[in-house]
Amino acid sequence: MPSLVIDAPAVPLVPVQGSDAAFPVRRVYCIGRNYAAHAIEMGHDPDREPPFFFQKNPDNLDAGGSFVYPAHSSDVHHEVELVVGLGKGGMNIPVDEALDCVWGYAVGLDMTRRDLQGIAKQMGRPWEIGKAFEGSAPVGPMRPASEIGHPAAGRIVLKVNGEVRQEGDLNQMIWKIPEMIAYLSEYFELAAGDVIMTGTPSGVGAVARGDLMEAHVEGVGDLVVRVV
Repeated sequence: MPSLVIDAPAVPLVPVQGSDAAFPVRRVYCIGRNYAAHAIEMGHDPDREPPFFFQKNPDNLDAGGSFVYPAHSSDVHHEVELVVGLGKGGMNIPVDEALDCVWGYAVGLDMTRRDLQGIAKQMGRPWEIGKAFEGSAPVGPMRPASEIGHPAAGRIVLKVNGEVRQEGDLNQMIWKIPEMIAYLSEYFELAAGDVIMTGTPSGVGAVARGDLMEAHVEGVGDLVVRVV
């Protein structure tokens, strides 16, 4: 192995519930408009169409319990999501074998600079400026699938300052977890450490400094994040 001319960047880690171990993150794939009601509120047809994905950076994942309100935006939105962590991957994974790739699950937030994302959409440009900024993916501890199974149904909810903002059920996902894994593996070589953020139910909205966000996914866990 050659010597390094600079220090190697640290591998982003997600803690594992009830353990001193951690889940190392390789890539982060995010599916868009995967709940029909959210597709409608964003002005799109909820009919099942080929899925689309964007990416966040691995170090956007943040398990620190706070979200720093980002610069150059005055309209930052919350999006509660089930997070999937892969323990193995491959290419062209069959749907009926896809869940074998899953190591565990967590609760996450896809924080979005909605105003900047909107400008990017209007100009036909990529979304990274609205989606992939520092700390844009608060995440709770990963829980092994060997302990909790593979949640296909269950309440997903986000409260802001005690008020329910988003609420749905995992069974409302248009593209299910095995289908997402299989589809992604047709275009990318998936691998251990890859993370998939599985979409958000309706009710997305703005947050302000000082707000307390409380996310819950039934059977998976909780995530509490303060906007600072």
